[in-house]
Amino acid sequence: MKALFVHGALVGDGQWWWHRMVAPLARRGLATGAVVLPSCAEVPGELGDMYADAAAVSEAVGAAGEPVILCGHSYGGTVITEAGAGEPNVRHLIYITSVLPDLGQSLADAVGAGPAPWVHLQSDGTAVLRSERLQELFFQDCDDGTVAEALSRATPQSLAAFGQPVRRVAWREVPSTFVVCTEDRAIPVAGQRAQAAKVTRTIEIACGHHPFLSQPEALAQIIADSAR
Repeated sequence: MKALFVHGALVGDGQWWWHRMVAPLARRGLATGAVVLPSCAEVPGELGDMYADAAAVSEAVGAAGEPVILCGHSYGGTVITEAGAGEPNVRHLIYITSVLPDLGQSLADAVGAGPAPWVHLQSDGTAVLRSERLQELFFQDCDDGTVAEALSRATPQSLAAFGQPVRRVAWREVPSTFVVCTEDRAIPVAGQRAQAAKVTRTIEIACGHHPFLSQPEALAQIIADSAR
């Protein structure tokens, strides 16, 4: 079985974000991979949107050649909600401090609020992270070297991706786990728990927004348990 990672918004290089998970998951018998998202300036040419991201995930699922656990972080939860439905090889969904839109809802609809204060909207139809307070909001439990590596991977993202409604809802048909990150300063824990009420199982970790960087062993065990 393979754990496929779908990263969050406004960053690129999913392989790097997931790199600390490779060895812990391998010890538990799971292969790993990370999907390249067209909406995050990871593919040459015009920026894609959420549907392009979902298509990339579906392609990765098909190429895996084995059963898959889809792991969606933050914005990535919207993508796996769209991409994981109707895919017989998708055996479980892992939502990591994420958002789960229902049929016809976009990420923005599911959140029910305007752009976060740490997001800057640009005139070219993209959004970027504001530089202020990023370490405090997203990486308070990571060392300085990790923070520098993470921030170097910030990238513009298509604004369209946040407003596009899902046409299929994987969490209604695939067993799902929500990982609540109780120390997350970007997505309040109350909001996470409200989203988590939609899924099969909820697990809480005392960590910030990126458990795959700060607590890879704990997250790997949750993923491995879902494979049983």
